[in-house]
Amino acid sequence: QVQLVESGGGLVQAGGSLRLSCAASVRTSRSYAMGWFRQPPGEERKFVAAITSSGTNTYYVDSVKGRFTISRDSAKNTVYLQMNSLKPEDTAVYYCAARYGDYRPPYRYWGQGTQVTVSS
Repeated sequence: QVQLVESGGGLVQAGGSLRLSCAASVRTSRSYAMGWFRQPPGEERKFVAAITSSGTNTYYVDSVKGRFTISRDSAKNTVYLQMNSLKPEDTAVYYCAARYGDYRPPYRYWGQGTQVTVSS
C-alpha cells in the first residue's frame, strides 16, 4: 500500500508560480511511475504530467508544456510539480498518483488532493 500526501497548493495571481509536493510512504524510485492530475470545478479529473520510475522520462499534457515541470527526489520519496506562468484555467484540485511500473494510466494510488486557485 502506498500513501501519498500532497502539499503546496494555494492562491496565486496569474503569471505567478507554485510548487506542489507529493510525499510517498514507501520508496518509489525505480519501481513506481508518478503522475499529477487535476480536476477543475465541475469537470472530470485529467492527466497533467508523469515521470517514469527511473526519472529518466517525463510527459505533459499540451496545455502545460513549457510551464510545468515534474521531478522526483529519490532520497525523499517525493515528487514535485513546479508550475510557472500560471493561468486562471489552471485552477483545479491537483492530485498526485502512483503506479507500479509503467507511467501510463490507470494509476492505483492517489493522494487527497490540494487546491490551486489562480486569480486573474
